[in-house]
Amino acid sequence: MTIDTTNLCSHLQKKLFEPEGVYYPIWQAMQNDEELTAVVRSRQLHIYRNGKKILILAGKAQPKIIREDKLNEWIII
Repeated sequence: MTIDTTNLCSHLQKKLFEPEGVYYPIWQAMQNDEELTAVVRSRQLHIYRNGKKILILAGKAQPKIIREDKLNEWIII
């Protein structure tokens, strides 16, 4: 999966793409799951499973869980 990081919050980029980031396990899980897609909106990452939104990740704000999903197990608050 590739994401256009042009409009992605720099804090979120660090949390998501760097191995020590809190969202890095989510990024790794997304790479191996064909049902997941992601879109950058308003500097946040909106994650979908089979076209239904399940999670919103932001740089400084808490993650917003939209639907219960196995991906949510990787969230560390």
